[in-house]
Amino acid sequence: MSLIEALNWRYAVKKMNGQPVEQEKVDKIIAAAHLAPTSSGLQPFKVIVVTNEELKKQITPIAFNKPQIEAASHVLVFAADENYTDEGIDAVFNRMNAERGLPENTTDAYKNQLKGMLLNRSAEENFNHAARQAYIGFGLAIAEAALQKVDATPMEGFIGAELDKLLGLDKQGLKSVTILPLGYRDEAGDWLVNLKKVRKPLEEFVIEYN
Repeated sequence: MSLIEALNWRYAVKKMNGQPVEQEKVDKIIAAAHLAPTSSGLQPFKVIVVTNEELKKQITPIAFNKPQIEAASHVLVFAADENYTDEGIDAVFNRMNAERGLPENTTDAYKNQLKGMLLNRSAEENFNHAARQAYIGFGLAIAEAALQKVDATPMEGFIGAELDKLLGLDKQGLKSVTILPLGYRDEAGDWLVNLKKVRKPLEEFVIEYN
């Protein structure tokens, strides 16, 4: 199945059937997010995987009682770094150079230029930048889920501060950005399952300069 075919198959499932998703498929979905491109390779976000049933029940009211949370096999929470730090940037480039077999100072000029830009911005601006990187991984996870024939319901509707406290993200320098429940559609009970996928006409979506 091509990616286009997979994206035509997927939709934002409104009711899941509670069946578990095979771990091999979940691993591939997470790998897609892990391999996502990010600005300067900083990867300023993490993916939190929730399978604990009691924890899912606690997340449900935070996500305005969306039923997909508890019915999902796995709930992925994408959380972005609150801010960039000197130590965090050093760690990224030290790992990069070590794994490529390069001297530690190979990337110093670029790293210092990057620090000069990022570390002089506000925490809010840097968090927003990190959140945009998280969205790239989020999108690729959705795409890989579709390729694996796993249903995924993208969610932004939740109380971030409460979710951060529940998962201890506030103590790890992270803020939740999006939630992605994974599972399988309940075809008999989901009102959206048989409705046509509707998008803008392509000629209204694409602007060409030839």
